[in-house]
Amino acid sequence: MGRILFDTATTINGFIADEQNSLAWLFAVDGGEHPDEGLFPSGARVLVEGSTTYEWLLEHEDILAHPEKWREFHEDRPAFVFTTRDLPVPEGADVRFVSGSVADALPAIREAAGDGDIWVVGGGDLAGQFLDIGALDEIALSVAPVALPGGAPLLPRRIESDRLRLKSAAAVGQFARVVYEVQTG
Repeated sequence: MGRILFDTATTINGFIADEQNSLAWLFAVDGGEHPDEGLFPSGARVLVEGSTTYEWLLEHEDILAHPEKWREFHEDRPAFVFTTRDLPVPEGADVRFVSGSVADALPAIREAAGDGDIWVVGGGDLAGQFLDIGALDEIALSVAPVALPGGAPLLPRRIESDRLRLKSAAAVGQFARVVYEVQTG
């Protein structure tokens, strides 16, 4: 069974999107539009994202009009999107909409991943729900040299230091790459 990873970019003050749910701040950073090799989980066979992340990606990249752009990020991997609404699906994309709890959806997500890793792309609350049920194995952050006055928080919950163990920290271009292993109770 693979690991479940929350791998995301964040500002130095802990936001993953601005007040309009945009990631434009990230793409303005040198190296933000096309991250260095090795910053994304290479063993991830399945992606998990919330509807806000999914919709922003569709709009920002105009994926519905250019469905070939879906593969640039998602490749042929299935994407599980947590939502309570009907959302469009790019032509040829393997998108699986789920609603309800992470615990209820997790067996299907794990089955789709097989022995590969599961990448929780965003958002922070969704990653926190994986953490809440003890299913999150690692938190990998690419900290950008940006501060925002508000927006979507990285992980909107309290996590004490006994839950996280530092695995690595390094400079990668303009980003500080910090990886924590999540300790289970």
